[in-house]
Amino acid sequence: MYDQILKFGAYIVDALRRFHQPVLVYIPPHAELRGGSWVVIDPTINPLCMELYADKESRRKDLLKTMMRLDTDRKELESKLRAREEFLLPIYHQVAVQFVDLHDTPGRMQEKGVITDILEWKNVRSFFYWRLRRLLLEQVVKRSILQANQELSDGHMQSMVRRWFVETEGTVKAYLWDNNQAVVEWMEKHLSREDGSLSAIHENIKYLKRDYTVKHIRSLVQANPEVTMDCIIHMSQNLTQSQRAKVTHLLATMERQQLKYHITPRTRPITAAWHRGARRQTAWL
Repeated sequence: MYDQILKFGAYIVDALRRFHQPVLVYIPPHAELRGGSWVVIDPTINPLCMELYADKESRRKDLLKTMMRLDTDRKELESKLRAREEFLLPIYHQVAVQFVDLHDTPGRMQEKGVITDILEWKNVRSFFYWRLRRLLLEQVVKRSILQANQELSDGHMQSMVRRWFVETEGTVKAYLWDNNQAVVEWMEKHLSREDGSLSAIHENIKYLKRDYTVKHIRSLVQANPEVTMDCIIHMSQNLTQSQRAKVTHLLATMERQQLKYHITPRTRPITAAWHRGARRQTAWL
């Protein structure tokens, strides 16, 4: 509670929970993140926007300080310090490695799913540059998808964008989906084509919008069958002459298929007899 640290930490958590932009957290070399500080930037606060990374050299203990704190003989035998350190260093190193491996080494943190990936300090700037650009472009694409279909979840949209990438680039290059720079270049290429020509993103979003609209209209008509004729009349008023001809041909085809379906081998003689009787009546008239 000192200096209201807990209070302001809660403010950070609340702000991160409502944040809608990418948040990339990086633990640099030789740094440690523990207790309350971990709680403040835990990715589970906002899993859709937050990602946590750790350097491969992060969370490394200072073994000499540990020995000074724990070993009583070292304090009494300052003259034999160097020999004592050489004797204790392998033991402390082994214990420290086993202890840390059971807790929060970068590999263990990645295995437990608390961080996204392990990075190297020399590649951090380039990695975060392309990663942030990719996340921002993915948000643009996902917003466009939600405008076409609001029922899709974030995971569903992510898998859809990945499928579009594989369809356009080919299965041979499917491994590039894990390459942030390749995905950024692919998204920029397809998002820059505003007219939708040869753009996998715009074309697929257009079909998503069309399918969602048809599904919505179908559900409304099924839920309110009494308005079916009114809908048909209203829609027919907005059709062109060629579209009306196609609809008429489609209805005629459906009617012929229904008649063919209803005339079974059992009813065919009755139908033939009816046609013969109709021809006699027509001749008499």
